[in-house]
Amino acid sequence: MIQLDQIHLQLGSKELFADASLTIYPGQKWGLIGQNGAGKTSLFKLFLGELHEDKGRYSIPKNWLLSHMGQEVAASSQTALDYILDGDKELRQLEQEIAQCEGGEKLAHLYEKMESIQGYSATSRAQQLLHGLGFNNGDDGRKVTDFSGGWRIRLNLAQALMCRSDFLLLDEPTNHLDLDATYWLENWLNDYRGTLLIVSHDREFLDNVVGNIVSIHNRQLDTYVGNYSSYEKQKAERLAQQAAAYKKQQERVAEIEDFVRRFRAKATKAKQAQSRLKELERMEMIAPAHIESPFSFRFPTPEKLPQSLINLSQAAIGYGADKVLADKIELNILSTSRIGLLGSNGAGKSTLMKTLAGENALVQGDLSEGTHLRIGYFAQHQLEALDLDASCALHLQRIKPQESEQSIRNFLGSFGFSGDRAFENITHFSGGEKARLALAIVAWQKPNLLLLDEPTNHLDLEVRHALTLALQMFEGAIVVVSHDRHLLKNTVDTFLLVDNNKVQTFDGTLDDYHHWLLNKNQGTGNNTDNDKNIPKDSPNTDKSSDKKSKRQAAAAAREKLKPLTNAIKKLEKDIEKYQQALDQVTQELADPSLYEGNNEKLQTLIQQQKTLRETLESKEESWMEKTEELEMLNA
Repeated sequence: MIQLDQIHLQLGSKELFADASLTIYPGQKWGLIGQNGAGKTSLFKLFLGELHEDKGRYSIPKNWLLSHMGQEVAASSQTALDYILDGDKELRQLEQEIAQCEGGEKLAHLYEKMESIQGYSATSRAQQLLHGLGFNNGDDGRKVTDFSGGWRIRLNLAQALMCRSDFLLLDEPTNHLDLDATYWLENWLNDYRGTLLIVSHDREFLDNVVGNIVSIHNRQLDTYVGNYSSYEKQKAERLAQQAAAYKKQQERVAEIEDFVRRFRAKATKAKQAQSRLKELERMEMIAPAHIESPFSFRFPTPEKLPQSLINLSQAAIGYGADKVLADKIELNILSTSRIGLLGSNGAGKSTLMKTLAGENALVQGDLSEGTHLRIGYFAQHQLEALDLDASCALHLQRIKPQESEQSIRNFLGSFGFSGDRAFENITHFSGGEKARLALAIVAWQKPNLLLLDEPTNHLDLEVRHALTLALQMFEGAIVVVSHDRHLLKNTVDTFLLVDNNKVQTFDGTLDDYHHWLLNKNQGTGNNTDNDKNIPKDSPNTDKSSDKKSKRQAAAAAREKLKPLTNAIKKLEKDIEKYQQALDQVTQELADPSLYEGNNEKLQTLIQQQKTLRETLESKEESWMEKTEELEMLNA
């Protein structure tokens, strides 16, 4: 086992750990969390022998083989395949010994050892890693220097996974992955037999991979049994007992409840609605776990919000007529649209976002913009476009020169740039700080349409939580590409699938998308048409007769479903009526004079509130059941 006993570690004048202890048993999978600068990277360096404790004791089994995913890739003329194979150091050592051996019994022994470590299948395993992480066929022969920074990080990850390690250390492995590759990595790590310590700001990823959490807090290593959601609940239970936290907790709960109501009012798909409501109920339960967060930013209310923002008609996107990624696109983005884009890497998600943002021209078709459209576009290349010699405040001041210094200070403070930090040049800002600044710049412009392409890269868990809340409360439209499933589940209500040169509605949840991916990878999910299960006309069918019979069948079906649709409409009216009554009672309960002495009206209102909530919950459950029944009958 790995053991840290009363560890002290200091870097310069900063003490990172004081009397910190941790025990990790073989085969356990741990998530490591903590604020930026808390010591996560230093703890990794301690395990790797790059740092040494100032006091205390650290021990790890001598025969354990460690594997670590680096965040930087040195320039290399190696091919991607050779670079990954270097991760298996025992394989490379054996290859060298075999090349130098002159034959005889020793060579036979070396060949036998090569067989025992599955050395002859190493190339195949390396290619599987490349495929799983989203590389294209033929990429194994390309030089490492041919790949961009994000793809080189994927090569680092593949090299770390190639090692037959006993202890695997992964630092933000999903940062440069798309959703498809994230699903694949999740499955790979679930099959991993060694001991795992992983730093990740993807809560869904942690939930599905780890069974223990270690949190760096106040120079200690606090351990929790269970995944990240379990950690949140345990932490929430502790914090909820603190009276000082109660007010802020209730504000968060009220925000979430408001979003639940907004979502219910717009929900048209029972399956998605049920998935969303379960997620939001869980969010409400863990809201107190984030009361200490320094981030509470908002996207301001748009000054104008036209009903239709962007319309694509018979559109084709890509990079010229010889490289069309998707065509015949029909898409109308309304002020109420909350869209998540799904699809594999290279299918065209980012290209569609660039086209909507006006950075790419349509290959063909029409794009019309609504009057008063104001786009807020976030993409990774915008971090690189930041002026490193300017401060956060200057970036905002250039956009609105008339704004006062105090209003700029207040705004930047909600994004975590308080005090003098708001006026420092951003030259030495971390990737997370630059991403926060880029989000602040987007919000500062008061957009009515947010186009967000992987907005959570480089953001830690607290900033992601704040971003999720901000998007929930945003009153404009949203189109987002993200591998962060928690963000998608809690901010969008429609999915579009970009696949097979098409952009079309994906009628399902993220779990359904995961199953679709698995089927596609097995060769059974290539047809993505929404009407794939509808029987097609045979060549001998009488078309006019067939259309008439279809109309008659549809009319009969509508008549049969009328009682159910009427019941749903009545339930929706009841829900609205009881919700208004509940809001009225809640407003009356906010009167401070009610709480003076033994007030009989207070008791009456509390009882009314309880009864209304129970009735409303019952009506909503009935609505969900009947809506799902209607969906099934329609299908």
